[in-house]
Amino acid sequence: MHALRSFATNRRPRRRRGLVGRAFTLVEILIVVVIIGILAAIVIPQFSSAATTSKEAALKQDIFRFREQIELYRHHHNGQPPSLANFVDQVSMATDVEGNTAPVGTPGFHLGPYLSSIPRNPFTDTKPLGDGAVGTSAWYYDETTGEIAANDSAEHRAW
Repeated sequence: MHALRSFATNRRPRRRRGLVGRAFTLVEILIVVVIIGILAAIVIPQFSSAATTSKEAALKQDIFRFREQIELYRHHHNGQPPSLANFVDQVSMATDVEGNTAPVGTPGFHLGPYLSSIPRNPFTDTKPLGDGAVGTSAWYYDETTGEIAANDSAEHRAW
């Protein structure tokens, strides 16, 4: 009997039911990781297309505002659009009928400003104007006609 009693006391201690029994298995963790990966693959392209759509909307709005203000400038200056060389000053400062510029509030310079600043092209994140080939500046400007367009791609320049 004594041998049986010592055998019974030498048994392994019972496992406590706590955190040990409640852990996740490797298979469960892998299933969760795969599901998260699938969801990410579905959602990420939607975010990138939303960013492109947002940039296109901002670009169209900037082009519209540019064209509207150039037309107003032409109306005030006997049909002459701003020159390319002086575009920034002629649209952001006060002007007289001949297109000469001065700080806002200068006597005799009662026209303008038409734009507070040149907007950044959202696709290039730059501001420069030019009259060259696509990609040589953020904005294409033809000083003889007053035409303004985005210059980051042929598609946007056609807008």
